[in-house]
Amino acid sequence: QVHLAESGGGLVQAGGSLRLSCVASGTNFRFGAMGWFRQAPGKQRELVAGIVSAGNKKYLDSVKGRFTISRDNYKNDVYLQMNNLKPEDTAVYYCNGGKRNLGSEGYWGQGTQVTVSS
Repeated sequence: QVHLAESGGGLVQAGGSLRLSCVASGTNFRFGAMGWFRQAPGKQRELVAGIVSAGNKKYLDSVKGRFTISRDNYKNDVYLQMNNLKPEDTAVYYCNGGKRNLGSEGYWGQGTQVTVSS
């Protein structure tokens, strides 16, 4: 059974940094795409950052220049370095991995809370 486990969330002041980690287990294949989504109260889940096998990365416009996604090329592990955090970054962050694409077709972690105080 595939399991994605996130860690690294927490409470931080505006301008601070956090590093999220996602470790996968139970897979006998390599995810073609991995990424991070977030969902704030009352809002839809949105893609924050994604990375595909070719190494191509994409980011939500509001996090460009502040967040960096990276991946262990030999494992189904993915990371999100978040710098200069803002109160509007407050949300539950979810790891996602898919054989081809991100989103509902893939697997989800349980989520980790990130709270940024002003």
